[in-house]
Amino acid sequence: MPATGDGRAAAAAGRFGTADAADTGRRPGAGPGTAQGAAQGPAQSGHTAGGRPGAQRSKAQRTAAEQRERTGHTDTRAAGSAGRPEPGRGPAPIPHPRTTPGARSEAADPAPYRLLVIEDGAASGTELIEALVADSGARVELHRADGIEHAAQLLTPVPPGARRSRPRPVDFNCVLLDLAVPFRPSHGDGGPEAAAPAADDAAAPAGPAGPADAGHPDAGTTASAAPADAHRPDPASGAEGPAIADGLDGLRELRRRAPHVAVIVLTDASVPELGAAAVAAGAQDFLVRHETDGPLLARALRYAVERKRADESHRRLVEAELRGQENARLQRHLLPTPLLDGAGLAFTRRYRPGRRRALLGGDFYDAVRTDDGTVHVVIGDVCGHGPDEAALGVALRIAWRTLVFAGLTGQELLTTLQHVLEHERRSDEIFATLCMLVLAPGGAAGTGHSAGRAARGRAEQVEHARLFLAGHPAPLLLGSGGPPELLPAERTGPALGLLPCTDGLAVWPAQELELRPGWSIMLYTDGLVEGRVGAGSRRLGQDGLIDLIADHQAGGLTRGRLVDSALAEVEELNGGALTDDVAVLLLERNPVPALMG
Repeated sequence: MPATGDGRAAAAAGRFGTADAADTGRRPGAGPGTAQGAAQGPAQSGHTAGGRPGAQRSKAQRTAAEQRERTGHTDTRAAGSAGRPEPGRGPAPIPHPRTTPGARSEAADPAPYRLLVIEDGAASGTELIEALVADSGARVELHRADGIEHAAQLLTPVPPGARRSRPRPVDFNCVLLDLAVPFRPSHGDGGPEAAAPAADDAAAPAGPAGPADAGHPDAGTTASAAPADAHRPDPASGAEGPAIADGLDGLRELRRRAPHVAVIVLTDASVPELGAAAVAAGAQDFLVRHETDGPLLARALRYAVERKRADESHRRLVEAELRGQENARLQRHLLPTPLLDGAGLAFTRRYRPGRRRALLGGDFYDAVRTDDGTVHVVIGDVCGHGPDEAALGVALRIAWRTLVFAGLTGQELLTTLQHVLEHERRSDEIFATLCMLVLAPGGAAGTGHSAGRAARGRAEQVEHARLFLAGHPAPLLLGSGGPPELLPAERTGPALGLLPCTDGLAVWPAQELELRPGWSIMLYTDGLVEGRVGAGSRRLGQDGLIDLIADHQAGGLTRGRLVDSALAEVEELNGGALTDDVAVLLLERNPVPALMG
């Protein structure tokens, strides 16, 4: 504070120092040095700014400090500024959320078992179950149902389209079925035997060991006692007795109407084989009346729930395996069967979808020979990965074969195929690349000796073919006297689905080819050449594929062995399986059969 010449700075310092000393001197735990240093303020100034002696001012401030301590208020001026910690006092403690020991222990406890007891209203049976639950030491919510019909209503899940006002059923962990409960099946709606109580049983939890009553006024009106001779055994036929017939019939009905819940049956000691028969009929465990205690009930309850959970997991696994086998058969039959009888061609095909555990991808291929002797071969690739792309590839392949047998080829066929793609694809961004090879008739047609004579007679004949490319990589021509080379691709048209056919831009001109004797052509999709080489970003490419095929040809590999070894090396260079779909076709003229002699 700047000096004013009238003693106000010293008076102000003495006033704040005296207040601090008075407050600090009475604060518990304050050091003596702090009070002593603060007490020097009034001694140096002599008077306060108000003109009162320092002793009187100190006495007044001590009185104010005592009052603040009694009321719990503090003077922020004693610290020099608002919000600054006072001398001699530690940092304020960090507040924590309040928790009670009861809430902590309740959160740590496991969820209680919700047990539905199916009984016939006998007081002795109810008291027995309550005593067992109380002695089990487990947290069990005890619910009751009067008969199989009532239990089936309580166990039936609410359908998805039900009204929200309908009460949600209790999710029971297990059902305890007393096999002594009589069961009488319903005979249709509206009759007296089809009457059932309302399915609004929501018994309150029994706590750790106490039951809860359902509280239904109409309980017990469903499962009326069956006549005494309803299941009387036939002495002539040797039918089973009433106990086994009644109990197992009720168990089967319960499992039919509520197959998702675990079931424990309660039997009498007089029928020891009934428990084993109930387990064979689908129950998870059985207990013998008057031979069961609380711990045994708790153990049976835990085991029944876990066994049911294991059974459900196994059932879902079996269903998944069956579904997978069905999908595999479906995908396998969707792959084409080439129709090249009488063409005199060797046709090797390899197909590997990029999707895991799939047999069909977006790549497709086919090969057919028409009645005039012309051989049509196609290979294509739908952009993207997944079942939708695979389905579209199958649709395009089937449409292509249909159009070929209808007599279409070239520009007309590809234009119609693009219309099919435009109608079948799920979005306008989907397109497909395609390569189509058409071999003119005049090759080694026929069968048996006629095919051999035709091939020997035309040993030096040049075959003609037409190549159509729709945004697809050019095939490889594998000659017998030189390295592989790419077929010309100067007249490549756009991929199917990229440009509309109405404005004349979607045009796919034919590339005329001359095939010398001993030719073979490898058609492939881009997944074969887009594999990586090493750990970097370098791709194999078409040049790398040419060198790779040349090396394997130099090793004497042909046909299937050539294709398999090439695929294996491409995957090895990629560092694992290729992520894209791969289809490879190797088409070659069959050599002249050797004469035995």
